[in-house]
Amino acid sequence: MAFTALDVKTLREKTGLGMMDCKKALEESNGDMEQANEWLRKKGLAASAKKADRIAAEGIVEAYIHPGGRVGVLVEVNSETDFVARNEAFQRLVKEIAMHIAAADPAPRFVTKEEVTQDFLDTEKRIATEQALATGKPQNIVDRIVEGKMNSIFKEVCLLEQPFIMNPDLTIQQYLSQKTAEIGEKLSIRRFTKYIMGEGLEKRSENFAAEVAAAK
Repeated sequence: MAFTALDVKTLREKTGLGMMDCKKALEESNGDMEQANEWLRKKGLAASAKKADRIAAEGIVEAYIHPGGRVGVLVEVNSETDFVARNEAFQRLVKEIAMHIAAADPAPRFVTKEEVTQDFLDTEKRIATEQALATGKPQNIVDRIVEGKMNSIFKEVCLLEQPFIMNPDLTIQQYLSQKTAEIGEKLSIRRFTKYIMGEGLEKRSENFAAEVAAAK
C-alpha cells in the first residue's frame, strides 16, 4: 500500500514523533496508518526500556492553575540532564501532564502501580464488596463484580495507567515512552499534588435568613 507525504504528516501529528521515524513506520507497515502507529508505539516502548536504568535527577516542577482558580496542580517531572529540562518540548510535556492531572476524573492518587498500598487496596475491596452485596445479587455474581472492580482500580488511581486526556488512545505511560524516544533521555514523573478549591471543608448549609434567626 503506497503512502504520501500527507500520511507522514498525519502520523507525525498523531504520535508527536519525528518525520523519519513516521516514514520508516509507514514503510514497515505498507502504508497502513494503524499498523504504523502500533509499530511506533512498540519502538517507543523499546527505546524507553533501554533507558529505564538510567538516573533522571534533573527536570522541573510545573504549576498549573485551571481557569477560574478552583483547581491547581503541582507536578515534578525528571530528565537526565538540565539541558533537556530547559528544552521547550520537555516543558510542553510537563505542562500537558499537569493539565491531565487537573482534568482527570477520577483524579489519580499514585504515580505507579508499585506505589499503591495494600491498605488502600483492602479498603477499596471492602467498599466494592459492600456495594455489590447491597444489590442483592448471589454471592458468585458479587465475587465477579468485586473482581472486575479490583482489576480496573489501577487505571483509576495510577497516573501512568490512565488514558491521556489529550490522546485517549495512549496511556500516560505510553505517552511518556514516546517522548522518551523522541527526546532521547529517560523521563519520569516523580510526584504530584492536586488541589481542589474547598475539598475537605464542611460547607455551611444555613441560608441567610436562618443565620439571622439564629442570631436573635
